[in-house]
Amino acid sequence: MNVHVQTEGRVTEGVLLQVDDLRTHFRTERGLVRAVDGVTFTLERGKALGIVGESGSGKTVLSRTIMGLLPSTAVLSGSVRFAGQEVLGLDAKQMRHLWGREMSMVFQNPMVSLNPLMKLGKQIAEPLQIHLGMDKVNATETAERLLRDVRIPEPEKRLDQFPHELSGGMRQRVMIAIALACGPTLLFADEPTTALDVTVQAQILDLIGEQRRDRNMSVILVTHDLGVVAGHTDEIAVMYGGRLVEKAPTRELFANMKMPYTKSLMRSIPKLDHASHTRLLTIPGRPPDLVNPPAGCRFAPRCAYARDRCREEEPPLTTVAGRNDHVYACWYPVGSPEFEERDAEIMTAVSVSGGGD
Repeated sequence: MNVHVQTEGRVTEGVLLQVDDLRTHFRTERGLVRAVDGVTFTLERGKALGIVGESGSGKTVLSRTIMGLLPSTAVLSGSVRFAGQEVLGLDAKQMRHLWGREMSMVFQNPMVSLNPLMKLGKQIAEPLQIHLGMDKVNATETAERLLRDVRIPEPEKRLDQFPHELSGGMRQRVMIAIALACGPTLLFADEPTTALDVTVQAQILDLIGEQRRDRNMSVILVTHDLGVVAGHTDEIAVMYGGRLVEKAPTRELFANMKMPYTKSLMRSIPKLDHASHTRLLTIPGRPPDLVNPPAGCRFAPRCAYARDRCREEEPPLTTVAGRNDHVYACWYPVGSPEFEERDAEIMTAVSVSGGGD
């Protein structure tokens, strides 16, 4: 029997971040864009959470809301408690004591994030001087050690180089070094492996995981790729249309996913055992208009398993029977008779057309 989830969280020992009914809307000429629309979750100290979804799902806005990196057009409600302190709505001056020292972020594109006119050593040393009060000599020595920690060869040489002199993977390592400089307790990694080749992607993700364990640091890994978070997170939260549609421990999610959207994301990942030129399964349609979202389930217009109820009634977050740590929002979840009947039809059609599962 399914039990509805209580949306009010309780702070427990070990919880670093608690987000309750968070809403981030933006004023536009067309109306309010509901970029994040009622998201609730907690993150324990030292744990890694993957936030997964397509472009426009709200995952990046969610992380920037928690960090306090939003434009003046944002309209906020709900609660974000970091280490027991309410931080939602604090201005940049009030957040400055948290940035770097408590919360830090690795951005998607290091070539844009790094100052192309400043030597790397100075870029790493600056936050140490500003936030920790180090003098120039100590900050430079620490910057060299940080470069060594993120496995950059000849770190003493790199301090005097500019960003354009490094490869994409090396620049991303520098961004990680900057993010780790002041010893944050929470690190956001927003699509940290985009535009990197597969081998370098694995190295960057392994590096973040290694630093998390060494520092007992919590990590929120934001990505569109379920494959990226598979071996590098403790839990996964799947977002769609500004809402949380499934959340579970990583192994549980892959073994027993319930949301058809999660299933669709999984099927769109290329697989090594597929023959060359095997057609990938895609998700038809476009993400919802967040100014005028559809009635019912926001995924229903694109969902091959949707029925009339899905288009009329919004499904609440529901727990998987016997597992309080796995929630989903779907009237006909994966494994239900209605889902399995339709899924068999879809996979038969794909097989006949030459695609693969």
